[in-house]
Amino acid sequence: MPPLDATALCPLIADAARAAGEAIMAVYASDFDARQKSDSSPVTDADEAAEAIILAALRTCAPETPIVAEEAVARDGAPPPAGRFWLVDPLDGTREFINRNGEFTVNIALVENGRPVLGVVYLPAQDLLYAGVAGQGASREKDGERETIAVRRADRDALDVVASRSHRDEATDAFLSGLQVRNLVPAGSSLKFCRVAEGGADLYPRFGPTMEWDTAAGHAVLAAAGGTVTNPDGSPFLYGKADYRNGGFLAYGAGLEGLKAG
Repeated sequence: MPPLDATALCPLIADAARAAGEAIMAVYASDFDARQKSDSSPVTDADEAAEAIILAALRTCAPETPIVAEEAVARDGAPPPAGRFWLVDPLDGTREFINRNGEFTVNIALVENGRPVLGVVYLPAQDLLYAGVAGQGASREKDGERETIAVRRADRDALDVVASRSHRDEATDAFLSGLQVRNLVPAGSSLKFCRVAEGGADLYPRFGPTMEWDTAAGHAVLAAAGGTVTNPDGSPFLYGKADYRNGGFLAYGAGLEGLKAG
C-alpha cells in the first residue's frame, strides 16, 4: 500500500469523530435501550450509528487500509492483523454512556507496524477533542480553541494517578500501594490517557483486560504528547495481536521511565 500522511489525515479523522459524536448525542438525548453482546458487554444504537459514520469516512480517505472496529468484529469476526490498519471504538465507555456521566469517547487510531501513529479521542458530551500524530505533537480542542498539550514531569513522591471508574481491580490497588500516590482520580474510557497527555495526571495503570480499539487512540495521543505506554514488565506495548486483546499496561508521562509492575 502507498504511504499515508498521518498529519494530513488527522483533520479528516477529527471530523469523522465529531460526526459520530453528533449521532451519539442524538441517542443520548433519547430514552434509549442497552442490549448485551455475546461477550456480555453492553451495546446501544449509539455505538452502531457512530461506527457506521466512522467506517464510511475511513473508507473514503484511506480505502486500501483495513479497519478493525468493535461492533463489526462483534458481528462478523476479526480480520487478520496487518502492517497498517485502523482501530475504531465508536463509543468507548458504553457503561458511562448508559449511566449518563459524560465520560464516554469516540476513539479512532491508525496503527503502523504495531505502533499507533495517529489518534483522535473525542468526548461528545463535552465537545472536547484530543488528537496526536507521531512526531508532530498532540493537541486539545474545545469550543473552537485549539492548544498544544504535553505531559508533565512527575514527582515520584507525590503522584497523581488516574484509574478506571468501572474496571478498577485488586491488581491495580496492589500496584499503587507500592507508590507514593497523592491523588487517585477515577475516570471513564480513554479519557484517562488524555488526562496524562495534557499534564493533569502522571500515571494510568491498567491490569484488567482491554481490547486494542479501547486503547490505541489514547495511546497515540499520549505518545505524541511525550508520554509512554508499556507492558507491565516495561516492554513496548504493541498492536496487531492475533485476537486484538490487550494485557495489562502502564501509561505515564515524563519522570517515570523504567516503571514496572511485578
